[in-house]
Amino acid sequence: MKVQQISIFLENRKGRLLEALETIGRAKINIRALSIADTSEFGILRLIVPDPDKAKRVLEKNKFTVRENEVIAVEVSDRPGGLAEVLRALSDAGLNVEYMYAFVEKKGEKAVVVLRTENINAGIRALKKAKITMLGAKELYKL
Repeated sequence: MKVQQISIFLENRKGRLLEALETIGRAKINIRALSIADTSEFGILRLIVPDPDKAKRVLEKNKFTVRENEVIAVEVSDRPGGLAEVLRALSDAGLNVEYMYAFVEKKGEKAVVVLRTENINAGIRALKKAKITMLGAKELYKL
C-alpha cells in the first residue's frame, strides 16, 4: 500500500517553515504527519496530508518547490522491539530504509511509521510476507 507524501524544499532561513505551514493552513489542509531534515542551507519538510495534490498546487502557487513521492505507512506495536520487527522484515529482504518518521495514533494503541525504502514495491512485498500491517491512504488520513 503506497501513500502519497509531499516534500517541500525550504531555504534554511528564519520564517520559511512558518510560511509553508501557514500556506497549507490557509488552504484548510490538515497535516497528519511531518518530518523535517535540514542541512546548513536547505531543509526538506515531508508531509502526509489528506489531499496531497491540493497541497502541492497551493504550495507551488506560493513559490515553494514541492515534489510528490510514494511512501509506506505501517502500524507498529507500542512495545519494546515493535519497530525492530518492521526493520527486520526489510533487512531480511535486503532493503535499505532511506528515511522514516513516526507518530502515535490518537487512541495511543499503536504507532504509525512512515518510511521509504530504496525499492518501494519490494518493501511492500517484504512487509506483506512478514505480516506487518500497512495502512492505505484513506486509513492514514482518518487518523
